[in-house]
Amino acid sequence: MAKSTKKSTRKFEKNHLKDVLEKRRAGAKIKQRQQIKAKRQARNAKDAEFLGGTGEDGEPKKISSAKEDPFGKMNVDDFFQGGFEIPEKPKQKSKSKPTAEKLGKRKRSEPEEELDDDSSEASFEEAPVMSDSEDGSEAEDETGMTKEAMNALAEKDPEFYKYLKENDPETLEFDEDADLAEVDELSGSDEEEKPKKKKQKKSKKAQIEEDAESEEEAEDGAEVTMEMVKKWTKAMIEQNSLRAMRQVVLAFRAAAHVNEDVGKEYKYTISNPDVYHELLLVTLKNVPEVLGHHLPVKETAAGKVRVSTDSKKFKTLTPLLKSHTSAVHHLLTTLSDAATLKLTLSSITPLLSYLLSFKKVLKNVVKTVVDIWSDVSSTEATRITAFLVLRRLAVIGDPGLREAVLKTVYQGLIKGSRTTSVHTIQGINLMKNSAAELWGIDQDVGYATGFTFIRQLAIHLRNSITNNQKESYKTVYNWQYVHSLDFWSCVLSEHCSPVKEAESGKESQLRLLIYPTVQVTLGAMRLIPTSTYFPLRFQMIRSLLRLSRATGTYIPLASALLEVLNSAEMKKSPKPSTLKSLDFTSNYKAQKPYLRTRVYQDGVGEQVAELLSEFFVLWSTSIAFPELALPVIVMLKRWLKEVGNKSSGNKNNKVNSGFVLLIQKIEANSKFIEERRAKVDFAPNNRAGVEGFLKGFEWENTPLGAFVVGQRRQREEKARLLEEGRREEERKRKLEREKEKTTGDSDADMEDVDEDDDSEAGFEDGEDDE
Repeated sequence: MAKSTKKSTRKFEKNHLKDVLEKRRAGAKIKQRQQIKAKRQARNAKDAEFLGGTGEDGEPKKISSAKEDPFGKMNVDDFFQGGFEIPEKPKQKSKSKPTAEKLGKRKRSEPEEELDDDSSEASFEEAPVMSDSEDGSEAEDETGMTKEAMNALAEKDPEFYKYLKENDPETLEFDEDADLAEVDELSGSDEEEKPKKKKQKKSKKAQIEEDAESEEEAEDGAEVTMEMVKKWTKAMIEQNSLRAMRQVVLAFRAAAHVNEDVGKEYKYTISNPDVYHELLLVTLKNVPEVLGHHLPVKETAAGKVRVSTDSKKFKTLTPLLKSHTSAVHHLLTTLSDAATLKLTLSSITPLLSYLLSFKKVLKNVVKTVVDIWSDVSSTEATRITAFLVLRRLAVIGDPGLREAVLKTVYQGLIKGSRTTSVHTIQGINLMKNSAAELWGIDQDVGYATGFTFIRQLAIHLRNSITNNQKESYKTVYNWQYVHSLDFWSCVLSEHCSPVKEAESGKESQLRLLIYPTVQVTLGAMRLIPTSTYFPLRFQMIRSLLRLSRATGTYIPLASALLEVLNSAEMKKSPKPSTLKSLDFTSNYKAQKPYLRTRVYQDGVGEQVAELLSEFFVLWSTSIAFPELALPVIVMLKRWLKEVGNKSSGNKNNKVNSGFVLLIQKIEANSKFIEERRAKVDFAPNNRAGVEGFLKGFEWENTPLGAFVVGQRRQREEKARLLEEGRREEERKRKLEREKEKTTGDSDADMEDVDEDDDSEAGFEDGEDDE
């Protein structure tokens, strides 16, 4: 439908179009149910009239073969009195042959009108895959669009039908419980197309009867047994049977909803855990393989996939595919075992190529997979498998689907980083490092989404600055905001490095996001410049150091660190304390007992010295290093002189000695650069010569670089020992809890024995029970 230009039309589309669409859909559903009911009643009436009435149970009476013959009671005179209008044999409109199920249930001598009018309805009712109940009672509860309703809509309102087709094509699709009887025809046609037809021992009629018997047997056996699973598995592996896959999908749907009291009956029931486990493995492994055999996926070198969605086979298998995907999606929300969850996630990856045209189904699947990926309590292998599903979808999807995946992943990252501790920090880092890869798959979409989210962070910061409310700063000073800025640092560091840009031959589009990210981070760290939030400042400085190191962008960070040294927390004499050292990696705020203590002052001093050394080592080979370091050296010496005075009262020799050593290394590196640049023969305005100064020289070989390498090794060893101590302490606590629980149970048992048994025989019986 062309875009409306009238004001009234646009107003109608904005205010009333949605309601009108919903009413028409509801009316179509009601009309569909009425048509199904009317057709069923008409067919029953025709059966009763043709077969001689109905019995007590309402079913047509069975009559002999003589009654079935329309000429059975006619003599020659009666025959010629009726003229030459000889009843013709029933004709089928469909070119495909009737399925075994129809031949097993319907009479072959039905009138032509009945077959022509109700052939689709018979298939709708009798196909076992259409409904989960044996009596087919769910046919009246259909809520999706049928082919008849869709055709009627196209005839009555072609403009509205065209509008739906262009703007909401999924409205015209069938539900997952739609008619799947054509799967049998596909399976039969595949078997007929096999070579060496003459060598088949069984005739076509015998084959149809055998298929009908197998279908009746499958319908009668509601309980899934191991023999049934093995039979289906053999057919799927050896013959790639669609009929067997259909039964497996039905059984798997019942297994996915096992032990759920929702009032819905399914075709199969499962009570044996071994059968449940075997069915789960067979379905998750073999269903994608059978689909891949009948609907091969073609993938280009660029990662684009192509499936023939216009083929009859794909349209027939669509309801089956949706049903299986829905069952897998439901199973993901109920599983708790890590191994089974990983296997289920792995089975989704080969199905994604077939689901690209079903955006609503993919949206639900992506949301559930992201929930698993962002759950820090899950195992690392499970979360990596979930991420591989998301990455595969981002690679093969269109730009709209990629944008949806990126937005959902970012929301999951924010949700999963709400609570941060020493136990969850590693899981959160895994999320940030893995999600950063997705933004480089399509940099056009990555830039658009990144700009939107960084702008949101900037708006939160602006509102916190402009609002004078007491708690307004909390929208910025929380773990979610800190991890968001750190995440964008990871994204830009990975995709804006000069090495990757040199490989691709062009500058990354995400490089334009570096400036707004740096500005928002610098503004957030200075929002509350008190000593309570020094840990948050250190967190954000580390993010900017990573960004500067990876992209080669100069970010002025020395001034933010010197502000910490000039605070009252670092100039005044600290109070003695027995508190443990504050973990700056898992805290963005210092608790009140830590303020003005020696423990906190030592920790802050170590952090400032470490971050200053990491900042200067980035430019340790730059020709301008002496000029860059000179102001900082002057400020550090002045601070040491102030805190060293007797009037200040600060006698923290540990912190002071650390800064004295840092000043010595920076001055040594300045002399090293001055000696090297004294030998150059180009002027400062020679840009090429300045950029090529010490190019290729390893920064580890500079005086400051060697010092930083040694400091990093010491910190890594210290962190390793602390982590081992923490795990050992957790293990001891766990053993103590288990011991207390066991001791408590034993004491309770002994008390029960003492109260109940006073005799010696009774005491002995109590011991035997234990």
